[in-house]
Amino acid sequence: MLNTLKLRHTMLTCVAQLFSHLPPMNLKHLVKTAFCIFSLTAAGVDSFAQLVQPGTQTNGSAYNNIITGVPFLLIIPDARAAGMGDAGVAVQPDGNAMAINPSKLAFLDKTYGISLSYSPWLKNLVPDVTLTYLSGYYKPNAQTAIGGSLRYFNLGEILLTDINRQDLGVYSPSELAADVTYARRFGESFSLGTTLRYIYSNTSSSPGSGGPQTHAGSALAVDVSAYFKKPTYFLGADAIVSAGINLSNIGTKIGYNDARSQFFLPANLKIGAASTFLIDDYNQFTFALDFNKLMVPTQPRYDVDGRIIAGKSPDRSVPASIFGSFSDAPGGFKEELQELSIAAGMEYWYSQQFAFRTGYFYENPAKGNRRYLTLGAGLKYNVFNIDFAYLVANSQKSALANTLRFTLLFNFGEAAKDR
Repeated sequence: MLNTLKLRHTMLTCVAQLFSHLPPMNLKHLVKTAFCIFSLTAAGVDSFAQLVQPGTQTNGSAYNNIITGVPFLLIIPDARAAGMGDAGVAVQPDGNAMAINPSKLAFLDKTYGISLSYSPWLKNLVPDVTLTYLSGYYKPNAQTAIGGSLRYFNLGEILLTDINRQDLGVYSPSELAADVTYARRFGESFSLGTTLRYIYSNTSSSPGSGGPQTHAGSALAVDVSAYFKKPTYFLGADAIVSAGINLSNIGTKIGYNDARSQFFLPANLKIGAASTFLIDDYNQFTFALDFNKLMVPTQPRYDVDGRIIAGKSPDRSVPASIFGSFSDAPGGFKEELQELSIAAGMEYWYSQQFAFRTGYFYENPAKGNRRYLTLGAGLKYNVFNIDFAYLVANSQKSALANTLRFTLLFNFGEAAKDR
């Protein structure tokens, strides 16, 4: 039997490779076994701090991914933003704004709307992992918007076995997040928004494992966001310049048993800017640039005896982890810069009916190595919008290659009036 340290290390390596989209060998088998390994070992994890165990980084390796619980919360479900390289915190708002910047809802000009997004996830590896996102909003007046959404991540069916390869049955793990959003506009250029989120993660099961029983995890989190836009004249054309920021998934830790094992939520800082150029009555271009930074501890480096030799202890509270995440990388300021991911995108509208989008996402090789081009298209007719996004990446190196995302959006009612 594997000893506790080795078993936990195996589980965490699997989860890290799965959700960081590194190019491990035999990744299809890994996807189907990662949650099985997790379910058999989660009860034995000593502390939420030990996401990377002592002794796993004793040689000064530069590869030091940041690992969190419920990483599905970092997936952008909206096909419009997905077509722009996952950039969108500052682009002109639509009904899916609460998925990337809730404060933008206050600038919508219709009374209410609903949207549905769907994506087969990691479809090159497994056929039954999907992400579904349902959202809706209502504007009681021109300054205020309220919204709600449900994000459901279905991880398909997984054959469970114990360490002796005994069949434990078929398990269907899943995760969901339910949101309630409030946004308010202040004047003609600025808005604030907040979201309350309930998270439910049913990815652990330990029937017949002979150890402490695991259970579904739950947590509460909030998003805090702001949005600014201003009409101007720029580069010889009428334009709208905008900026946005969203601090998301700030909340409690999540655990899967009654022991001390608790994991940080993927608290994330997303900040960006965009410029929309109104060329004429038919042509409109938008350029967007976003930066992302996970606000959770970077794992330190340990010696063979488990003592920290570089970096800071990850055994800390949520507030301390958020503020400390900007200065705790064992590689210093250089490694902090490596933890920034960049999303850049472009959107073209013709006659406000047909859209073409493209973008690029970059993540440092030492921090996950997600790098891909995206393409997207959109059609708007009356109250109906349909958007499509396609992720272009090397299928031999990226588990996300050929990912598709679809969004249907309906806006109803007259423009909300001041009250």
